[in-house]
This record gives sequence, structure tokens and C-alpha cells, in this order.
Amino acid sequence: MSIGSAVESFFVARAPRKDSPHTTAAYRRDLVAVSRLVAERVGRDPVVADLRAVVLREAFAVFAADRSAASVSRAWSVWHTFCEFLVAEDVLPGNPMSGVARPRRPDRVPKPLQGDRTPEELLRAVAAGVRRARDPWPERDLAVLAVLLLTGLRSAELLALRVSSVVGRPGERRLSVRGKGDRFRSVPVEESLFAVVEAYLSSRRGRFGARSVAGSQPLFVDTAGSGLTRSQLRYLVEQCYRHAGVRDRVQRGALVHALRHTFATRLAEDGASITEIARLLGHSSVVTSEWYIESTGAAQRAAAGANRTYRVLSELGSEQAG
Repeated sequence: MSIGSAVESFFVARAPRKDSPHTTAAYRRDLVAVSRLVAERVGRDPVVADLRAVVLREAFAVFAADRSAASVSRAWSVWHTFCEFLVAEDVLPGNPMSGVARPRRPDRVPKPLQGDRTPEELLRAVAAGVRRARDPWPERDLAVLAVLLLTGLRSAELLALRVSSVVGRPGERRLSVRGKGDRFRSVPVEESLFAVVEAYLSSRRGRFGARSVAGSQPLFVDTAGSGLTRSQLRYLVEQCYRHAGVRDRVQRGALVHALRHTFATRLAEDGASITEIARLLGHSSVVTSEWYIESTGAAQRAAAGANRTYRVLSELGSEQAG
């Protein structure tokens, strides 16, 4: 069987999983790119029998030369999954990817906004209209930042929201969010956040008319009334940081995602369980959420504070004070 035919069979087998078009395209790119390198190694159109560890090692060595560690790690995972499929189909005797090295995964560290009161300072400044723009829209800016800080949505999830995504009666408001892999989840929304969104929609109705807030319309739009793009969202958030005077409290490598990290870190600090954090963030595994719990150090602090020797120090301190 040619590798090309095997790849097509692989995608047919995955069809019931309903992968997103983006995921399917990324998988196909990685499979095709490495397949071409395998072809160069064997000197002809490769077949499944050519997928030996030594050949794949050489192919991945070339593949990794001008790509980031994240890209190489993703391709390794795709090929590992592909080869597992071939093993299950009795086309390969074993998975050769076990003999191919992959980049070491860096320790993941949350990057929330620094400073205990920074989120509150940011929201107050934006609400006061601190962001200078040719067409100021503080109601929209406040709604965007408040939703990100109080729901932990990813950028793509925020941009995919519709006006009709805000559902529920008073006291039971929630956002219907389409997350990764087209998985939907509900994120609770308190009345104060709902009021901010309603004030924004009212201002939008005044700008563009009642049709602009129809249920099928994007929840967040630019100053021309079109749905916000990813680059516009990044610019909006970065400008809000800058004009609010908190840009230096945003850690390197984080911008919009810093708001998601702030949401999750505060949940962990306030005692939310890993399961609760995972559900609110839309993580498919609680393992992904563990780093927020670990980063707060709450459990470790409690364990260390239980050390009996601390009681002696307390007694000594009382004696000295006396």
C-alpha cells in the first residue's frame, strides 16, 4: 500500500470523529511534508513498508531543521497517531515512531496579568474611556475585556460568539461557547457582566440600527459594524493595556491569552477544583488544568504549613514577645 493511499484511509477512518477543517488540514500538511522526505530517503514513491524507524528518524531530522519545536512536536504526534492506525489495521507490525525523538515539552507556566488589582484597574480605566482612538467606543472595549476576564474564553471562542450566544433568564445567564473540536460548553455569566454586554449592545444599536444586534450577528464588531478579526482583537486589547498604564504587567508571550490565564489563576486561588476549572476553560482533560492549580501553590503551602515545627516557632515567638 502506498503512503498516499494509507493517508486517505486514515482520514476516512477519522471521519466519524468530526475533526474541524483546520485540524484535518494541519494533519494532512504534516503527513504530506514528512512523506515527501521519506520519498527522498528511499528514492521513489514510498509505501507503508518503508515506514521504518531509521527512515523516519532521517526524515524528521530534515523536517525539524527549519521548524519550531512546537511544529515538530505537532507533526510527531500526527505521525504517531497515523502509525498507530496502520498497526491497528495490521498494515504495520509495530509503531516506528517510538524510535523517533520528539522535542522536549517545555514546562508550562501560566502568564496572568501581574499585580493583584490589575484586572480591576484595567476595567475601570477602560470604562472611563481612557483608550484614545479615532472612533472611541468604551462600551465595546469594556464588554470585550470583561467577557475575557470573567469567562476565560480563547480568542477564537470570543470571535465566534453571536448575539444569540448570551442565553438564560435573570440569575441563570450563560454564554453558549463553541470551543476546540466544535465542542460546546456553557459558561455562567453574572448579572453585572450581562449588564455590561447589554450596555454595549444598546450603544451598538444606536450606531448601526436594530438589525445590527440580530441574534445571528457577531457579538463583537469593529467600529464599522463588521465582526472583529483576530488581529483587531489583539490590537484592541494591547491598546487597552497601554492606555490603562498596565502594559508592563503583561508577561512576555501573552496578550489576549493573559486574560484567560488571569481568569483560571484566580479560580485556582479561590479554591476551585481542577474539574471545575477544566469545564469552564473547555479543556478536554483535567491534566491540562493542573498547571493552574500547581502555579498557585495553595496545596503545597497548606502541606508545608502543617509541619509541626511551625508550632515551635510560634511558641518561641510568643515567649520572646512576652
